[in-house]
Amino acid sequence: MKKILIIEDDLEIVKLLEIHLTDQIFETSKATDGATGLEMALQNDYDLIILDLTLPNMNGIEVCKNLRAKKNTPIIMLTAKSEEIDRVLGLEIGADDYMTKPFSIRELLARIKAVMRRSNTVKQNTKESSIINVDGMLIDIDKRKVLINDVKIELSPKEFELLHLMANNPGRNYSRTELLNIIWGYNFSGYEHTVNSHINRLRAKIETDMANPNYILTTWGIGYKFNEDLPHEI
Repeated sequence: MKKILIIEDDLEIVKLLEIHLTDQIFETSKATDGATGLEMALQNDYDLIILDLTLPNMNGIEVCKNLRAKKNTPIIMLTAKSEEIDRVLGLEIGADDYMTKPFSIRELLARIKAVMRRSNTVKQNTKESSIINVDGMLIDIDKRKVLINDVKIELSPKEFELLHLMANNPGRNYSRTELLNIIWGYNFSGYEHTVNSHINRLRAKIETDMANPNYILTTWGIGYKFNEDLPHEI
């Protein structure tokens, strides 16, 4: 049975979610403040987390940032705010989807299933190749670890997924919209800048010269690709 953690301080919403998620044969746990929710998320394995943005003790943004530093559990963020900055910030720090209140419970259930499907697909794909070793960079898929010249590089979950996807398909051109759909699961335009900012942060961590990148190249008018001319090692 899939397990979902609800981190929400509105008890009416919690009760509504528990009823409908239980009907869908999900096992639910709940926390009504951010600090408790983060502790539960770190100490247990959940298949998905529903996370409110405005919480006592620790807000949803801080919970998500702290959780993303240690785990890659899928997260759907909820908020009563509809401002663009909140939606973008949620995506930037690693939320997998985002809904504003009031929301349709039917739509939320559909989003939950879609995020879980995407998460399972990513997990299945990462089992295909356990090690990528190219021009001084070693990507350990199972351990989600990256080394460059034997120095460990700390990547966020989305940065790791971007690197793994492109390094596993060198020379393949990806548009920003395509990367958004594959990594974040969003099927609409308008958030391509989220991809740009993640690529820039990834490059800052793995490239010696940001002006002349070695690993992730820009294909003008298209998007990005991993350099197919680099020497691979076994």
